[in-house]
Amino acid sequence: MYAIAGASGQLGQLVLAGLVEKVGADKVVALVRTPAKLAEAAASGVSVRAFDYDAVDAAALAGVERLLLISANEVGKRGPQHQAVIDAAKAADVGLIAYTSILHAPTSTIGLAEEHRATEAALAASGLPYMLLRNGWYNENYTGALGPSIEHGAIIGAAGAGRICSATRADYAAAAVAALVDGAAADVYELAGDEAFTMADFAAHVARIAGKPVAYVDMSQADYAAALEGVGLPGWLAAMLANSSYASSQGALCDDSHTLSRLIGRPTTPIADTIAAALA
Repeated sequence: MYAIAGASGQLGQLVLAGLVEKVGADKVVALVRTPAKLAEAAASGVSVRAFDYDAVDAAALAGVERLLLISANEVGKRGPQHQAVIDAAKAADVGLIAYTSILHAPTSTIGLAEEHRATEAALAASGLPYMLLRNGWYNENYTGALGPSIEHGAIIGAAGAGRICSATRADYAAAAVAALVDGAAADVYELAGDEAFTMADFAAHVARIAGKPVAYVDMSQADYAAALEGVGLPGWLAAMLANSSYASSQGALCDDSHTLSRLIGRPTTPIADTIAAALA
């Protein structure tokens, strides 16, 4: 029996669909805060169970042999939330946990990596068999605000000439399914896209596909954070995004191992394809 914690999220729903296709709905448990969100999955035979990262009930994990712990989305609360899930999995005798961590977690200079490192340490201390899916960035992280960028003819950031190896959510979801079903305890997957690009490359792709001039404008980390605040982002979010962008200038978001494409058995989705889909 396979379970997905966070099954109603953007990544979780893709994993859920892929896992059902691979092993059958009767072998899948979807763990969600609001079960009504997955009424269609429940009707298809998936066991949909209430599961709140802030109030974890080990009973929801009854019968689960392999659990995918998708990282919580509340930055700053992930440490205790993930620890609660790990404790519940141990109490429920779950056979293995697969965790969606961050690319190169032990050495990453991205601020978000701290909570992932803490979760990896908690898994190691738990005594439970576990595997790590260290995900790079999503292609979709870069295509959410293309409209204003095209309108102003500029994409701003603090990434310098750093190489970025992103992939789509669907690529990472396929990897999670493959690892959860066929992977083994102690496996560590550094997952990133096949094709590296710089933000200047990204801007060139946008310009070509949109048919309008768009250039990348590099800034300092502080100036980029200030610019993001200037368009209405909260200070903490602006600082987090600027930190991640600057870290990419130092190689934090690239990995040339092609582990992801080997795991899913196909090439990862090029960033240009995701840009084209977003602008279609």
